[in-house]
Amino acid sequence: MEARPVHFLDIRREFPSPQFEVIPLRHDMWRNGMVVRMPNHLGDAVMALPALGQLRKIVPANCALFCIAPAGQRALYHALPFVDGVLGLEQVHKAWSREEFLALRQQRFGIGVLFNNSFRDALTMYLAGVSNLYGAKARCRSFLLRRAFAFPPRPDRAPAEIHHANRYLAIATALGAPPWDGALPEFRLTPEADELPAQITALCAHPKLLTIASGAAYGAAKRWPGECFREVAAHWIAQGGIAVVLGSESERAIGDEVIAGLDARKAYNLSGRTSLIELMHLLKNSVLCVANDSGIMHLAAALGRPGVAVFGPTDYTATGPIGANWHLLYEKLECSPCFRRECPSGDQKCIRAITPAMAIAEMDAIVAERTCRVRKTAAQ
Repeated sequence: MEARPVHFLDIRREFPSPQFEVIPLRHDMWRNGMVVRMPNHLGDAVMALPALGQLRKIVPANCALFCIAPAGQRALYHALPFVDGVLGLEQVHKAWSREEFLALRQQRFGIGVLFNNSFRDALTMYLAGVSNLYGAKARCRSFLLRRAFAFPPRPDRAPAEIHHANRYLAIATALGAPPWDGALPEFRLTPEADELPAQITALCAHPKLLTIASGAAYGAAKRWPGECFREVAAHWIAQGGIAVVLGSESERAIGDEVIAGLDARKAYNLSGRTSLIELMHLLKNSVLCVANDSGIMHLAAALGRPGVAVFGPTDYTATGPIGANWHLLYEKLECSPCFRRECPSGDQKCIRAITPAMAIAEMDAIVAERTCRVRKTAAQ
């Protein structure tokens, strides 16, 4: 059976999470404000941004909203005007340093929300004086939390039909935050475009910039083959565009595979060669993005860019992009979604069922929709 695109429109309606009793936070709890432990992975962090924005709306005017996040993601939160500060953790899978612990303790936050499942972080935040903690019930940490929210377990080899963004929103709503209206956060990207490195500025200025996320931190099983991305890039370049592969330094070899044999003046591999803020500028200025299920996919969607995403062993109902105008390609096999880092059978049938022609058809449809909107606007 041929894989069919899923046009992601409204995750709030399509894949809702359980709803919990609403118990607003008391005024005597706040002290200096709220601190939110954001997820470690970039994609999960982006999916938590709607809930973070809703929590901001219940923070009293004389209090602050801080985030705890990996140090490498500071630029993401600095770009959000509603975030007052970031405590960056240098080693997220190890105990906090003394300096990090003291930095949190000195802020004297009254309320903490955990958007991850870590016992260590819950205990560290509690010992740092954040006595009113809220988060998902996980890893025997409920005794540390004022409220622990129980979510259903992930089903085996079946779509969860509960989007991660809605899980975070369910916690925010239970604390008294208003329902999310679907509006994506507004990013304040600094430095300005003309202050970026010359190459980044030139690429951002191109009217037909395609960004490609051919890597995926979770594992090889969820990566569409490099030759498939190359065919997509070649099609785009033939239409007068340029293609830029984005990712981490560890994904540079994958990017080299994507651009192999393409015109070096029109195909670029910048994996590991951009800062996070430079990556955000490139995504923001692209016409569209073609990606695996990855952090870059989520970031592009949050920045308001349309795109095409290829899903294999992961679950699009749980981790599809939160922005509209994304076309998702997914083939349901009896063994998927398996969430394995490496394909157990070694053939990656689920993700190889998606062909370049399918992705190109969706890209062309997005461009046609965009052209139609531009013409309507001009006619008005």
